[in-house]
Amino acid sequence: MVDTVYLIKKPADFPIATLISDNDVLILIQDAVLRQPSIDNWYACKEDAVARAIKIPESRLLDYDDILNLIEKANKVVVW
Repeated sequence: MVDTVYLIKKPADFPIATLISDNDVLILIQDAVLRQPSIDNWYACKEDAVARAIKIPESRLLDYDDILNLIEKANKVVVW
């Protein structure tokens, strides 16, 4: 179960790592895919990474359906 999904739109908008619990997930969208966080529980929007020609490990990429499924299961969603 995911407690909070954080949708991050810009590279400078990463929350402080201490705010993120083990049950939270960061999803990088738009230009945020240009910077990878130092925490373990993050993913990037596949379409945004491809559009910007950013190489991100396949295991970290989520397509729109995957992102929607995580949002639907989360207790809370925060957009940064």
